[in-house]
Amino acid sequence: MSAADRRTPGGLVLIEELINTLTLPSGPDTLAGFAERHGLPLPGLATLREALREACVAHTGPDMRPERAAELTGLLAAAPLTLTVDAAGRATLAPAPGLSPTAAFTARVAASIAAAETDGAWARLKACEDETCRWAYYDHSPAGRRRWCSMQVCGARAKMRSYRAKRRGE
Repeated sequence: MSAADRRTPGGLVLIEELINTLTLPSGPDTLAGFAERHGLPLPGLATLREALREACVAHTGPDMRPERAAELTGLLAAAPLTLTVDAAGRATLAPAPGLSPTAAFTARVAASIAAAETDGAWARLKACEDETCRWAYYDHSPAGRRRWCSMQVCGARAKMRSYRAKRRGE
């Protein structure tokens, strides 16, 4: 698989970029720079980022907390979409007219999720299962079962912790 084939598809790039504005557990938070680049006010973006991160963690296995799923559903519902059809008959989901910049951005996120859900790509946007990492990545593995952003770092740490726990139990 070439490097070009390993890119995150379509609108999921924007979601991945938003989630990765914070390096956990206490790394730099570049959300302000993200907001500036995209012409967005800062309030509310951190809430959207963390709800999206939890959805991406759920793609590795553990379910979202119900309150976080409801929060994300509410954020997306407050950003309505309009279905437009161009002269060639192609349909596109787009932010409804007249939305605030934050609502328009959230609508773009919702449209990206909807498009990615139809082809299975949404479930492959994941956040590292390692609680000290939670970095977003697109799972290009054939089976779609990757759990860590990097097998060499987070995956190796998890496997070593598991190995040591088993050894202590013997």
